Amino acid sequence: QVQLVESGGGLVQPGGSLRLSCAASGRTFSSYAMGWFRQAPGKEREFVAAISTSGSTILYAEPVKGRFTISRDNAKNTVYLQMNSLKPEDTAVYYCAAGLTSPRLRVGLSDYWGQGTQVTVSS
Repeated sequence: QVQLVESGGGLVQPGGSLRLSCAASGRTFSSYAMGWFRQAPGKEREFVAAISTSGSTILYAEPVKGRFTISRDNAKNTVYLQMNSLKPEDTAVYYCAAGLTSPRLRVGLSDYWGQGTQVTVSS
């Protein structure tokens, strides 16, 4: 069993930055690929980024490439999402997820989900 708790969301102006964190419980964090998803009001949840167990494989959705960076610290059981050059269309609830592999996360096949953290980009 893995429990995921996101933090770091908030209100930011367009062009600003935020760093989301996802802390995982349990001793098996390093065995899971980790990912971030988001869901905007009235829309389906969509993939944002994923990172493999070792960090050697990283996947991004096209809308965030070049602006967002996913990373992980297996010693701290934590995965991060650094978000730069934020746009109003990035406004959403951001969810952390754990799965077997990055490609499986890419298509939404997650074993565990966090509760989400709100990110609002507005002037």
